[in-house]
Amino acid sequence: MPDIKTSKRSGNVFILFTFLALFFLSPAKLFASTLSVKPVTGAFTVGSVFDVSLFLDTKGKSVNAVDISLAFPPDKLQITSPSTGKSIIGIWTAAPKFDNATGKVELQGGIPGGINVSDGLVTTLSFRVKSVGEGIVKFLDDSRVLLNDGLGTDDLTQTQNGIFELTLPPPEGPIVVSETHPSQFIWYANRTLVLRWENKDSDAEGYSYMLSDDPTAVPDDISEGKKTSVAYGNLSDGIHYFHIKSLREGIWGGITHFSAKIDSSAPADFPIYISPSARTSSKQPIIQFITTDALSGVDHYEIKVVSLSPTATEVPETSGQFFIETGTSYIPATLALGDYDVLVRAYDKAGNFKEAAQRLAITTPIFEFIGETGLRIGNFVTIPWLYLYISLGFILIGLGYVAFRVRRWRKNMHLKVDSLSPEKVLPRHIQEQLNELKAYRKKYGMKTVIIFLVFMSMFSFFRSVNAQDSGINLSPPIISNISQNISNEEIFYVSGSTDFAETSVIIYLQNLKTGETQSETIKSDKNGTWFYHHPTTLSPGDYILWTQGKLGDELSPPGPQAKMSVKRTAVQFGFSRLSYETLYLLTSIAFFLGILGLLAYIILHSYHARKKYQEFQRAVQEAEESIRRGFAVLKRDVEAELAIIHKAKTAGALSAEDKEKEAHLLKDLDAIQKRIGKEIWDIEHGVFPHHQGL
Repeated sequence: MPDIKTSKRSGNVFILFTFLALFFLSPAKLFASTLSVKPVTGAFTVGSVFDVSLFLDTKGKSVNAVDISLAFPPDKLQITSPSTGKSIIGIWTAAPKFDNATGKVELQGGIPGGINVSDGLVTTLSFRVKSVGEGIVKFLDDSRVLLNDGLGTDDLTQTQNGIFELTLPPPEGPIVVSETHPSQFIWYANRTLVLRWENKDSDAEGYSYMLSDDPTAVPDDISEGKKTSVAYGNLSDGIHYFHIKSLREGIWGGITHFSAKIDSSAPADFPIYISPSARTSSKQPIIQFITTDALSGVDHYEIKVVSLSPTATEVPETSGQFFIETGTSYIPATLALGDYDVLVRAYDKAGNFKEAAQRLAITTPIFEFIGETGLRIGNFVTIPWLYLYISLGFILIGLGYVAFRVRRWRKNMHLKVDSLSPEKVLPRHIQEQLNELKAYRKKYGMKTVIIFLVFMSMFSFFRSVNAQDSGINLSPPIISNISQNISNEEIFYVSGSTDFAETSVIIYLQNLKTGETQSETIKSDKNGTWFYHHPTTLSPGDYILWTQGKLGDELSPPGPQAKMSVKRTAVQFGFSRLSYETLYLLTSIAFFLGILGLLAYIILHSYHARKKYQEFQRAVQEAEESIRRGFAVLKRDVEAELAIIHKAKTAGALSAEDKEKEAHLLKDLDAIQKRIGKEIWDIEHGVFPHHQGL
């Protein structure tokens, strides 16, 4: 008894929760405005005219404007009067537009002060039936109903379209039948049409008949004789209409119209897509295909997976028969390793078919995660998770040490390059040469311009370039958070941000197994952030998710795809559920990402460190070059003074002080010549003529 009471209480709580969720969580969808076509259905004959009315139900809200786009088949229906006589619209902001060539109607109107109505007539349209078939009058996706809230909020979430059966008028003359095209509503591939007829009342004196593309054509009053059958061969694709009347007692009777639909052309060529690829390690790939047909339309698809490898077995569901019927996607039973041919036939409603083929190869994966066992490498070895994590840990530690040394190297290079500025200390050998050059400059009165030239040449290679990207493009919304690794008992959600406030965000979610794609449009808030909470749980499987932004009429490019898996069985950690395979997979991916991150870190810092090292070497070379030039200038000045002393010596007026000075000059000249080297500019050849005044 306690268990029964507990079960009843649980059931009552579930019902109450469901009611509250429907009432509070989605009131906008339950009580949003509706546009509908009335009548919803009907049967009308070719040549007749019928009216279609558009009605608005505001669901208790006040609306002040409508923007309606309506579509109809132009080959079957024709607008005769876009009447706006009786309507709830107070002001037509634009004259009603209709185009019988494209099959489109546009209506725009406003309601001053707003209106709250449950069955308000927007307008009535008159259509003429042009040909037989099915005529659908439907609202397009850009139709809107705007609330009277001062913001122009679109409140339209539901539309009801009209589907009408369009037929030929009932027979008024002979009864016509066809053994080749018995039904007037079915397409046939046979291009030869055989017709027979008989008079309803009595024998006729003769018949007049014709075959044309006009459903309401009238045969002439010239009798074709009393024969009761006719055959037409080699007819073109399309709908052909046979018209016949009989002559009795000199009076022509009523006309019977009979239609024959002919489609002898196969559907369009189409490719076969295999996911994840035509060469894959997945033993249950997803096979997808779709095509169109110009006249009768695609009826169904048939598929066959043929084994080409001796080691591969036949697919069980197609082993007993050549082809099996399927939808636009197909997942075979588990396939063995080997090659296969995937054959797909697309049939139209007339029985024609187009066949396509695609080669499929099932191969051994290089790496494969085996549940709780470990990582399998090909078919050779399986590494247990413990050993794999230990190995990856050592790799991470080693790469971390290398990254530390590279980072340290780059930092040292920065310090060395920074030390080349006038405020910092130069490298020791450069500083010694510079100090020696300063001593000679002080001794021989050299200008400070030499030091200035040294440092100017050192830093002449430093340049900065600033680039600025111009132009503003609508970028796709960014996904910042997504519910990962959920089970089929949990609700999916996603959040992110956009570059603009209060813009439309279109969220696409595709099931990779079934190929079904669903979309939802939401608005970002005033800060540009957005959040979407799926109303129901998702079936188990793999999904891809992407977003697209919309600002006015401008659409952003699709954003990057994010993958998501919904597991049927899971391990629960608190409120989180993860399968064992997913847990091991994510851990391994984290290790691999860490390794890749460290490798990228090492490459990046090695690049910058090497760049700084090259800058440092170039700066040191330029500094040494400038110093050698300074010594070359000193050599010229010393030789000039020696020349003066030599003249005095020749004249016999050389004092003891001049002799001592000559000895010092000769000693300094010898030291300077050793410093300069043979490859430095020769003063005697006039390399530094601008230093003559130094």
